[in-house]
Amino acid sequence: MVGFLIAILSGVCMSIQGVFNTGVTKVSGIWAASAFVQALALGTCLVAWGIWEREPLWNVFRVEPKYMLLGGAIGAVITYTVIKSMEAMGPARAVMVIVVSQITMAYLIEVFGWWNVEKQPFSWLKFFGILLAVSGVLCTKFS
Repeated sequence: MVGFLIAILSGVCMSIQGVFNTGVTKVSGIWAASAFVQALALGTCLVAWGIWEREPLWNVFRVEPKYMLLGGAIGAVITYTVIKSMEAMGPARAVMVIVVSQITMAYLIEVFGWWNVEKQPFSWLKFFGILLAVSGVLCTKFS
């Protein structure tokens, strides 16, 4: 139940963050806004690490495989693409497309076992669930 509530909080925060970031770009460039967002995230994470973590910060460099360290660069892409999609489609449509894309990609990662994720068996029920979600996005696109 705790994981479910945390996931809800994550979704709520992602939607609010996208709206806020899009607003910041109206008075600055998208890359300036993205750099500020990432710098503020860095500062927040360093404060949280200083309060709650006990492991040395440099332990992140011990991760294998090393490409796992690209999460931060992917975060910059996420910030940029959320801002641009919200500008183009508005918050509700953008978030619907983003969430369905996340679900689809997460399912593919599980089914194929990409990036050291434990492989899960294909499920027709989950596949049809994704198709249903995609059809919901298409309904909002053409309404």
